[in-house]
Amino acid sequence: MRDDKALFVLALVAVLWSSGGLAIKLVEAHPLAIAGLRSALALLTLLAITRFRPGFTWSRTQILGGVCYMILLVTGVTATRLTTAANAILLAYTAPVYVALIAPRLLGEPTRRADWIMIAVVLGGMTLFFMDRLSAGGFWGNVLAVGTGVGYAGFTLCMRAQKDASPLGTACLGHGFSAILGLPFLLAAPWPDAASWAGFLYLGVIQQGVSLALYSWSIRRLNALTAIIVMTLEPILNPVWVAIGVGETPGPFALAGGVVVLTAVTVRGLRSARGA
Repeated sequence: MRDDKALFVLALVAVLWSSGGLAIKLVEAHPLAIAGLRSALALLTLLAITRFRPGFTWSRTQILGGVCYMILLVTGVTATRLTTAANAILLAYTAPVYVALIAPRLLGEPTRRADWIMIAVVLGGMTLFFMDRLSAGGFWGNVLAVGTGVGYAGFTLCMRAQKDASPLGTACLGHGFSAILGLPFLLAAPWPDAASWAGFLYLGVIQQGVSLALYSWSIRRLNALTAIIVMTLEPILNPVWVAIGVGETPGPFALAGGVVVLTAVTVRGLRSARGA
């Protein structure tokens, strides 16, 4: 029964995270302002939930993890505004490629043959995203989305290096860094209207703050196989909500690339989880 509750909560988290693309598209503000205010609200929410004890250690690795999480947050929002939500989320989903490439040197974890196969397949899928007819902004949005994957990989590696450190503590640092970077851009045009302020509250308090706390609670109560399967809901649903909400659809090459990337990363994750 406990696992069933955790499974439902994790599925809810995946749905909440998947809604970020549509909410970011609907908010009218500078992309860095969106990232900054969302992070400020998320940080306040997480501090309130943890009673101001999120698990700060202030180690170099935790600070580096916070910087990587900030990169993930800022590039993710900016990429979503510049390119399609599908491109932004699916290119960010390539993070396991960078983990597999960097982990041997940083953590002493070997890169196995299955990892190299995944890397080759995912890199092939990534090229498809850039074969669609892209505007200049769309191209750079894709590049930033790749940066989101790199930031996510760095955050993952820093969490592995810290072993038992709290992911909420590192995430709070990342949100703090993102808020410092992005909040000054609220002064840039356009100034958010009432609907956009409502969007900010949703993005910061619910989509980031509450969802991260729920994720931290549920992930400790489920095995890795279940978690991997459930969390694939995020990259699948993200472009669906955007298509329904604003009529944005990915191009044919991006759609094909997304299928390749999502399949390769998920299959590799499932194989690793079974082996563990």
